[in-house]
Amino acid sequence: MTDHDLVRGAGTRLRTAALAFARVPLCVIGLILIPLQLYTYPLILVTVGVPLMLVFTALARRYLAVHRRWAGRVLEQVIEPPYRRPANRGPMTRVRTIATDPATWKDLAFLPVNAVVGVLAGVLPLALWLGGAIGVLTPLLWLLGADETEFSGISIDTPGGVVLAPLLGMAYLGLAWWGTSRIVRWHAMLVRFMLAPSATAALTDRVRELSDSRADTVDAQAAELRRIERDLHDGAQARLVALGMSLGMAEELLARDPDAARDLLVEARQSSSQALAELRDLVRGIHPPVLADRGLDGALRALALAHPLPVEVDLVLDGRPEAPVESAAYFAVAETLTNVAKHSGATSAWVRVRHENGRLALMIGDNGRGGAEATEDGGLRGIERRLGAFDGTLGIASPSGGPTIVTMELPCALSPAPASA
Repeated sequence: MTDHDLVRGAGTRLRTAALAFARVPLCVIGLILIPLQLYTYPLILVTVGVPLMLVFTALARRYLAVHRRWAGRVLEQVIEPPYRRPANRGPMTRVRTIATDPATWKDLAFLPVNAVVGVLAGVLPLALWLGGAIGVLTPLLWLLGADETEFSGISIDTPGGVVLAPLLGMAYLGLAWWGTSRIVRWHAMLVRFMLAPSATAALTDRVRELSDSRADTVDAQAAELRRIERDLHDGAQARLVALGMSLGMAEELLARDPDAARDLLVEARQSSSQALAELRDLVRGIHPPVLADRGLDGALRALALAHPLPVEVDLVLDGRPEAPVESAAYFAVAETLTNVAKHSGATSAWVRVRHENGRLALMIGDNGRGGAEATEDGGLRGIERRLGAFDGTLGIASPSGGPTIVTMELPCALSPAPASA
């Protein structure tokens, strides 16, 4: 190892020690969050306790997210948050989910442990570096007249002290060289151990998410069946009944009043045309023919052309997703663009579709007023349920004043696109 490598290595370790020491106040300040959180639990029975608990828990989780990111950088891996997601967005459901989540109590246990370990991990490396430097310089201090200076019990009167002090200082520096990065890494490993989801917790949470997703899917399918039944009953079925009655009356009048029979036949033909149109609309709502014929690209471009606002479509796919995923993506984009037209106040919108790392990624944006959120009975929440059936995710970035960007991801593989003739 060259002198340059030694200097650079020492500089890196000193910087690591200084940053670890700078983290000490951050570790200690987390102790304040313990009484803040615990104080809110008895207040849940009072109205003010619910918002206080949500606020303090969110504050604590943001604080701990900083530690996860730091530990992830040190360990060169991503440390995912272990928290359960509430089944819906009501405040009492969120409170119940937080209170029964084991990760909440692991967070509270981590805070005092992190305060102690953070102080040790911040102070010890810097103390070793400073102590080593003082030990090496102690003979020089004695030479300059600081006779009362002692280093680890070695004074100017100690036999051989002029040699022992710098030797012990060099030992401190060697220990600091060896231990600085390891101490910081051990601290990061503790953060990962206490704040990352365990395998059992991750599996349990996954099973719960799948159960919730299945329940949402069943509810959505039942609602869709009820809608189809209602549309058939109130639309095409009623027109077909009227058509049958008109034809029956025309049959009776055909011999004695041909003109009246002709009018009834004209009415019956109009009713049949209207019934056919309604059946086509109903089928289009279940699975648009353009989606089956032209794929997601053609279907989204047709959707953009029919939209009341200018919509730019940027789609790059090397094949076609599976039919259920393709249908879910189409209807999710259609519902989002419908929300844009109804609620955003935008003058234009855009759609971007890519397939990366085994996931179909969709982004829909507009230049509207912003403020979009997934309320329990809103369209975005319906999209979230639809995507959840395929293990998909929905993200919403919609600050007040806009713009709004909705991101969707669906795990899927692409089948090769058919060769053009």
